[in-house]
Amino acid sequence: MSHETDKLYILDSFALLAFLGGEAGMERVQEVLHAAKRRQAHAHMPSICLGEVLYITERERGLSVAQKTLAAIEQMPIDILDATRPRVLAAAHIKANFRVSYADAFAVAAAQEIGATVLTGDPEFAAVESATVIHVEWLPR
Repeated sequence: MSHETDKLYILDSFALLAFLGGEAGMERVQEVLHAAKRRQAHAHMPSICLGEVLYITERERGLSVAQKTLAAIEQMPIDILDATRPRVLAAAHIKANFRVSYADAFAVAAAQEIGATVLTGDPEFAAVESATVIHVEWLPR
């Protein structure tokens, strides 16, 4: 029995890389993706975070692996959120006020925009969570 009904999640690059790499936290990300596939949850990822996943993958494993990774992600039940002007401005505001990477600022802004929980293990999110800007579900590291 799932308890994911109407749950909204933002996956940051940490979460998706953990899932793709079979690392700690993979099982929880898999649960969220399965719930999204069954339409019992919604998984979103800012396009900037997608880019982060791809550049890290290409740098560590090569272009062909990055291309295969993109093809795999495009088959997943993840809504990729474009970097629209309002989202860029919201992320810039987050970045100006918190010590987070620019990609993480997009994840925070997206979570605020749609009222979602950020699924991550990235310790940078602790500052925005403690300021009660967003809710974070912590993956193991």
